[in-house]
Amino acid sequence: MGVLSGVKIIEMVGLGPSPFCGMLFADLGADVIAVERPDETVGDPRAWSICSRGKRSIVLDMKKAGAVEALLRLIGKSDALIEGFRPGVMERLGLGPDVCFSHRPSLVFGRMTGWGQHGPLSNAAGHDANYVALSGTLWSSTQPNQSPEAPPTILGDVAGGGLYLAIGVLAGILRARQDGTGQVIDSAMVDGSAHVMNLMLSFLPEYDFSIANLRPGALRQHWDRSYVCADGEWIILQAVEAHFYKHLIRLLGLQDEERFAENLRSDPLVWEPLGEELAALFKTKTRAEWSELLEGSDACFAPVLSMTEAAKHPHLLAREVYKNVDGALQASPAPRFMATPSPELRSIPVKGRHTLDILRELGLNDFEITSLKESGALG
Repeated sequence: MGVLSGVKIIEMVGLGPSPFCGMLFADLGADVIAVERPDETVGDPRAWSICSRGKRSIVLDMKKAGAVEALLRLIGKSDALIEGFRPGVMERLGLGPDVCFSHRPSLVFGRMTGWGQHGPLSNAAGHDANYVALSGTLWSSTQPNQSPEAPPTILGDVAGGGLYLAIGVLAGILRARQDGTGQVIDSAMVDGSAHVMNLMLSFLPEYDFSIANLRPGALRQHWDRSYVCADGEWIILQAVEAHFYKHLIRLLGLQDEERFAENLRSDPLVWEPLGEELAALFKTKTRAEWSELLEGSDACFAPVLSMTEAAKHPHLLAREVYKNVDGALQASPAPRFMATPSPELRSIPVKGRHTLDILRELGLNDFEITSLKESGALG
């Protein structure tokens, strides 16, 4: 079951954000049918193919006779289709929006690309870092005079890509259920990664974002940065509000030191020297010792954990944020629905596991299925 139970979505399996989006739909209970290409991995276990979880897998070779016709029959029974190819690929396969709408007028056709369906770069190759660099997101998260780097796949593929595609497709389905009209969703990672910046832009109207030395965080406020501990591990502070800052300083035993007074904390002249002082302080204890002192307080503190460490943290254990399925660590579905909980995590299906089941659901008889096999359409 799940909150999206009854919703059927076709995913043209590719790389990056569209499989993540399909996983999100499956996590929430949708019937996601992953249309996969035939290769030598058909039938092999794939426990670490986490973005394939919860989906049904059908193998179709779109270049072989009968495959497109079979997929169009499936489209005729679906709410949405998502794909992550370059502009024009689906059209060349005979599966462009116009063709699909003729089989399902209410279909939501979700298109996930890096640069979008139009514009000077629309047909250029790229990856996560390229899109977030062009949108300004990478610049804003980099310290001056340091190499611009972002966490792999998170800002572009996931935040600016897969999640925006999911929102767009769900909004399109809601609209289609009102008036029966389908539409194309043009979801571009460069668009989404720019859009996520609006919250930060609204907080900082006084900054001139064209001047590098006024970049948010450039001066590294001592109350909003990371520190290395005695054991080489890291912690991070973000005591932005005055009352949280006062709480942090008190827990650190510095409340009687005038230089750490709250009325001075917004003075950029103190940030660097006080940061150096706190850096020396945090090197006197291990990360575990600082966690024991500060974690769970209003100091706005957290240890910097790897994903395997995070999976063992008491808070994440209590919420069952990470689970191990067939030896593969993966994060549980989010968000959580109290009335319609998401399905329990199960083993990742092997590629092509549901091909025959899906074809029979479409009403294909044994002769038609055999013909597809003989044409090579099923791999």
